[in-house]
Amino acid sequence: MAKPVEFWFEFASTYSYLAAARVEDACAEAGVPLIWRSFLLGPVFAAQGMNDSPFNMYPVKGAYMWTDMARCCDDLGLPFVKPSSFPRGSLLAARIAAAHADAPWVGEFVRAVYHANFAEDRNIADDGVIADILDGIGQDSAAVCAAATAPEGKARLRAATEEALERGLFGAPSFIVGGAMFWGNDRLEQALRHARAA
Repeated sequence: MAKPVEFWFEFASTYSYLAAARVEDACAEAGVPLIWRSFLLGPVFAAQGMNDSPFNMYPVKGAYMWTDMARCCDDLGLPFVKPSSFPRGSLLAARIAAAHADAPWVGEFVRAVYHANFAEDRNIADDGVIADILDGIGQDSAAVCAAATAPEGKARLRAATEEALERGLFGAPSFIVGGAMFWGNDRLEQALRHARAA
């Protein structure tokens, strides 16, 4: 039996947009179970001595990334608009994805939040935007947000971020299969092969 692929993602992460758009279908096609793992990159970057996205700290790298994102989105047939603010806060969305990681609609929610940020330039730090997204996928936004912002919901995201640090994650997207980590959207296929070989 194939091992599950843990998909570790952050809503502010550009390359996680690419991975989130295809990971669910790719896992289903490969017959590999998928585990959605929302976490926050801020504490991970802080542990590495950074207080901003590396793409902002190193402008040359950032300029390349935006060009590369446009190319990658074109290759995948994904819409792309460079956000007017980067990185955007995503605390509520991250809490929802962590608190409802096992919900059948979580993949649709994750993709919709990424689409709002990187295809429509909507402010995903705005609770109203997140509520609109939830309503748009047929969920009770008030109930979902209440569960995610309750002490238990907040604790799930906090625990996931602490786990990410303990397991040595340093960026997103990351895929973990057993004890093996694969970093970057372009490592999804490698992670799937590893899962199937297991």
